[in-house]
Amino acid sequence: MSDHPNSDLCPAPLVFAMIGGKWKLSILQILIFDGTKRFGELRKAIPDITQTMLTKQLRDLERDGLVKRQVYAEVPPKVEYSATEDGVGLMPAFKEMHAWWEKRQGSA
Repeated sequence: MSDHPNSDLCPAPLVFAMIGGKWKLSILQILIFDGTKRFGELRKAIPDITQTMLTKQLRDLERDGLVKRQVYAEVPPKVEYSATEDGVGLMPAFKEMHAWWEKRQGSA
């Protein structure tokens, strides 16, 4: 048994805090399945997100270790975003959600 008082609790709330919200799953899905993207490419792929919100969500995902930001020393600066190894580790969860949705649609 661990000394940490919450060690036996389900980690779901912690995971949901990292990937929850309206946009994080969309951003992760693009970076995991379509690969590295520049900011403008993400904006085009998620047309309803604002520039400010995309910036905030990317910073949160980067802080949580799910997205990596790569800046290239060019003029103008080139910035690319990609899923980290931890981020790519969510791929099976995305596939399971997709399978669940397909099954649910078939039974409707």
